[in-house]
Amino acid sequence: MSDSVFRNYIAGEWVEGNNGSVANISPADTSDVIGHYAQADRAQTEEAIAAAQKGQEQWQKSGLEQRYSVLMSIGDELIARKDELGEILAREEGKTRAEGIGETYRSGQFFHYYAAEVLRQMGETADSVRPGIEIETRREPVGVVGIITPWNFPTATGAWKIAPALAFGNAIVWKPANQVPASAWALTEIISRQNLPAGTMNLVMGPGAEVGDVLINSRGINALTFTGSLETGRKVAAATAVNLVKCQLEMGSKNALIVLDDADLENAVECAVGGAYGGTGQKCTASSRLIVTEGIHDQFVDAMVERMQKLVVGHPLKEGVHIGAVADARQMEQNLKYLELAKKEGGNLVCGGEVLNEDVEGYYMRPALFTETTNQMTINREEAFAPIACVIKVKDYDEALATLNDTNFGLTGGICTQSLKYASDFKRNAKTGCVMVNLPTAGTDYHVPFGGRKDSSFGPREQGTYAKEFYTVVKTAYVSA
Repeated sequence: MSDSVFRNYIAGEWVEGNNGSVANISPADTSDVIGHYAQADRAQTEEAIAAAQKGQEQWQKSGLEQRYSVLMSIGDELIARKDELGEILAREEGKTRAEGIGETYRSGQFFHYYAAEVLRQMGETADSVRPGIEIETRREPVGVVGIITPWNFPTATGAWKIAPALAFGNAIVWKPANQVPASAWALTEIISRQNLPAGTMNLVMGPGAEVGDVLINSRGINALTFTGSLETGRKVAAATAVNLVKCQLEMGSKNALIVLDDADLENAVECAVGGAYGGTGQKCTASSRLIVTEGIHDQFVDAMVERMQKLVVGHPLKEGVHIGAVADARQMEQNLKYLELAKKEGGNLVCGGEVLNEDVEGYYMRPALFTETTNQMTINREEAFAPIACVIKVKDYDEALATLNDTNFGLTGGICTQSLKYASDFKRNAKTGCVMVNLPTAGTDYHVPFGGRKDSSFGPREQGTYAKEFYTVVKTAYVSA
């Protein structure tokens, strides 16, 4: 337990919050207070934006080797401290220690990747249609980037937005989710010790109603990237549109995994369990819909139940635990509401769903599996963000694909099959931004684009070289010789 107050970081200084501080309480053990974290108000958020404008003017003039060195250093420290920081992440978010360590390590890799991208920034030349004129195109920083991140991947989501922003010469004002300030503070503390102009990096922890509202409505922000719920994403899009601020949104989803009759049953079960229940099901890439053809349906359900009974739910820092804690009391309440709604609509709960009592006070539930559900049930239309998966029985591949696409979301989709024909057709016709063949729907690489379609995403893709579409602007120069 700690009584320390961890401050916001504005204009190169650690400052107390005008709104006081809040306790960061672990969902795995409500007696575990990780620390007290400063809360910024509207005025401090405006100060951070002003500081970022000044810092960005200097940072965009920095040499490539300076940027490369900064990003490499951040990545090196994240990886070197992965055990320490991964455990803090697990304590405050509820995912297992292994998942926390893995997320921290991957966050370091994001910085290493974009350090390399710093040295790959190349322009283009062209001949004009007019004689004696040469043309050059180049990318320049977009300016000040507002970053709003969710609670489920507190380090990784921040890293995959901050790393490209810095690599391309931008300044940052970061508002993390208020449930997980420790991971954001730790990453900011590492960045604060780098060779950056004051104001290049700003951390403003605080309520969305104040800090977030200022960011999405500010004319001092040049681009805003947001990961969170669809409802909030729509508000962000509407607010930034008024000021013509560049906007990037990653929102909800209702991902599906198709299991065909010819699938390798053992692999299909592992894909379903990993995709649906990893991270306590609190992933935007989670496969909460399991669309199974009738020939393999009964075998698949039996194998799923057998596999799920081996999953260990418990305190995230304990050895041998597969599923950690639910994020907080509010999330647990929502999970239980969806469980009851699924039963009321006719779903058959064949495994799990119980609230568990551990040695300490926390929020734990056993992963749940429903059968006899249809794609029209609320549980299969809305994102529950819970360790709940529903089996939908279908006749064949065509019905399975139609069912997968019958949603207003479109982030990831998967298929388990040994048929090249169906795998190839699925890759082309699944209406999702990412498709997986014989793999869980959760899990993406950092060097390729990530994003979805329909209500899942808006604006340029994240990650990989595609990130430059959001974090830079293109300039075309005409030169007469």
